[in-house]
Amino acid sequence: MSLDKLKQTLSELQKNNTPTQTVWVEVKEVDWDEKTMVALGIDDELEYYDVLLGLGSVDVKPKVGSNCLIGFINNSETLPFLIMADEVEEIDVKSEHCQLKVNDGFLLKKENETLKKLMVDLLKEIQKMKFTTNTGSTIKLVNKPQFLAIENRFKDFLKDS
Repeated sequence: MSLDKLKQTLSELQKNNTPTQTVWVEVKEVDWDEKTMVALGIDDELEYYDVLLGLGSVDVKPKVGSNCLIGFINNSETLPFLIMADEVEEIDVKSEHCQLKVNDGFLLKKENETLKKLMVDLLKEIQKMKFTTNTGSTIKLVNKPQFLAIENRFKDFLKDS
C-alpha cells in the first residue's frame, strides 16, 4: 500500500470514528529499507506480513523477538500497522527540515548541519583560544586535555548520519 493511500485511509477513519482491531505479536523479521516487518500473533499464532513500521515522518524499528501491538485499518488484516513495541532498535523522526534519529547514538540534524559537527567545531575552536594578558598573549590552553575528553564524549554520544 502506498504512503498516500495509507494517509488517505487513516484520514477517512478519523472522520468516521472507525475502530481498529489490535493484536499482540512477536517480531520475526524486519525490512528496515521497506519499513515493514513480519510478525507472529502471540494468541492466534497467525503470521502477519507487511506490517507498516511508520508513515514516513515517524518510523520505529522494533527488535526481532520483541512483542508489539499492531492494529488493522478498517479491521482489515491486509492493512496492518505498528502501534508500539516493547523493544526498539531505532526511531527516526523527520520533519520538513529536521531529523532526529535514535539508535546506538543520537542524530539531530537540520538541513545539512548536525549537532555533533557543531559541538566538535566549537570544542576545536575553544582549544585554539589565546588571550592577551598584561605580560603578552597566552601560549598554551592549560585545560586542553579536559576539552579533548569532552570532545571525545560528544563524538561517542552524537552521530553525523
